[in-house]
Amino acid sequence: MKLTILGCYAATPRTFTNPTSQILDIKNRLFLIDCGEGTQVQLRKNKIRFSKINHIFISHLHGDHFFGLVGLVSTFTLLNRTTDLHIYGPKGIKEIIKLQLRLSNSRTNYGLFFHELESPESEIIFEDEKVLVKTIPLKHRVYTNGFLFQEKIGDRKLNLDAVQNYEIESCYYQKIKNGKDITLEDGRIIENDKLTFDPVPAKNYAFCSDTVYNEAMLPIIENVDILYHESTFLQSEGNLAKKTLHSTAKEAATIALKANAKQLILGHYSTRYESIELFKEEAETIFPEVLLADDGKSFEF
Repeated sequence: MKLTILGCYAATPRTFTNPTSQILDIKNRLFLIDCGEGTQVQLRKNKIRFSKINHIFISHLHGDHFFGLVGLVSTFTLLNRTTDLHIYGPKGIKEIIKLQLRLSNSRTNYGLFFHELESPESEIIFEDEKVLVKTIPLKHRVYTNGFLFQEKIGDRKLNLDAVQNYEIESCYYQKIKNGKDITLEDGRIIENDKLTFDPVPAKNYAFCSDTVYNEAMLPIIENVDILYHESTFLQSEGNLAKKTLHSTAKEAATIALKANAKQLILGHYSTRYESIELFKEEAETIFPEVLLADDGKSFEF
């Protein structure tokens, strides 16, 4: 997995910071998560191919998380896109985007499909042969979801020395990688574990956008490899966090600790603070493995 942060600051865009948007690359599939104002520019700055984005996930209908969406949808048309685009987000997102397109006399020359969400429970919203995505219900001022991206376990790895030792023809290699035993011409059955190595362990990534401290998410994100959790405020503004239904860096770290996450990425910073390093310092008093999101920064895991 590779995560590229396009924007990770709260509220309004500035000349040097951008609102929430990120690209998650899983096995050569690009997923756009949230689409704040300026996302198109950030995609270009980070040299991400627009044509590879086929699925967009919007956490909630606050402007700093989706105001860039209609512009991106329109640009896809100008780029002569023909591939279908799927958008997953709260009920109402279809009406918003369709209205903007209609009133501006715009259209798309590709299939535009909306998958509107309104369930208060976690649900699977996307699945193919390599990736599964489910919602993480969050608690904010409007209906909000995070998203859990889970790799599926891949093929087993061929032990070429063993395969060649048994003189097995290459036409059987995929069958072996699929976990099947092989019967030789002399009738001997060679068990799969003698011909393969275990696959690379599957990884998962949890994106937890705007939310007040909420332990209800813990069963969904338990043992997650990477947890991105909003940390709009420091604990000194804890009362403001509760009032606006946001979290502090300390609270994000507490969630990571209780979820037994391997690593925590902080983001969605209020711009009232002089340095984002303050968020890391506060979180590390609770949870040791803390990383800081920042615009243009990438993480590979």
